[in-house]
Amino acid sequence: MRSTLIGIGFNALLAAIKGIAGFLGNSYALIADAIESTSDIFSSLIVWGGLKIASKPPDADHPYGHGKAEPIAAATVALALIGAAIIIVFQSVHEIITPHHAPAPFTLIVLVVVVAVKESLFRFVFKIGTDVNSTAVKTDAWHHRSDAITSSAAFVGISVALIGGVGYESADDWAALLASIVIAYNAYRLFIPAVLELMDTSPSGGLEMKVRKSAVAVEGVQYVEKCYIRKNGFEYYVDLHLTVDGDMTVRAAHEIAHDVKDAIRAANPMVADVLVHVEPPL
Repeated sequence: MRSTLIGIGFNALLAAIKGIAGFLGNSYALIADAIESTSDIFSSLIVWGGLKIASKPPDADHPYGHGKAEPIAAATVALALIGAAIIIVFQSVHEIITPHHAPAPFTLIVLVVVVAVKESLFRFVFKIGTDVNSTAVKTDAWHHRSDAITSSAAFVGISVALIGGVGYESADDWAALLASIVIAYNAYRLFIPAVLELMDTSPSGGLEMKVRKSAVAVEGVQYVEKCYIRKNGFEYYVDLHLTVDGDMTVRAAHEIAHDVKDAIRAANPMVADVLVHVEPPL
């Protein structure tokens, strides 16, 4: 949540700088960039709210916790990013067909600073999102990179407009149009993982194999028949079907189940709970 608030502060500052520079410097690509940064502020607020809700402990109405708020926030942010891309497309086309002056040279300096700041924010926030395994935080990080992409495209477009002179005034508008396509593509890439998490899709990355390995290493476990894993917020929940000696007592089988649960959680700290079903060999 702290990384999200930091991003909100930087986005507010950069949106104001880019909006003013774009207006004074006659660059719609820079204004489009400011629009994208402004949308980032609201998106980051959504992420912050989602993380705040997801971090709440389980209660009587939500025995598995509030973790689903996290992918809901991620999906909402991805849709907002698509909306920002659509706005930029329409405005870019409008500017392309409307004659106007070339952008001012000073706008290039603003863009260099923006790219450096936003790329640094992307790396900072994405690392945190990876460390805590948060889809929403990683989605928020990609908002920063998308901003860096639109700023880089604006830099190229404005440079072409200034170097080309008469007849190239709309180069930065074309740059904004191309950048919107990149933004929409990244939004799609962010939206899909959030939806898959909401639908309890099995996580990738070899977690199932690690869980199976931890379970079968426990003394008394003969075989792991089924292993179902789902992600809920920052944590994982595991359902296992184990085969044990059919002649052992219920108490002994119960103790093996507890040992399996402890072994899995010790080897995989992100696993919040393990539900074990014990059965005899076929």
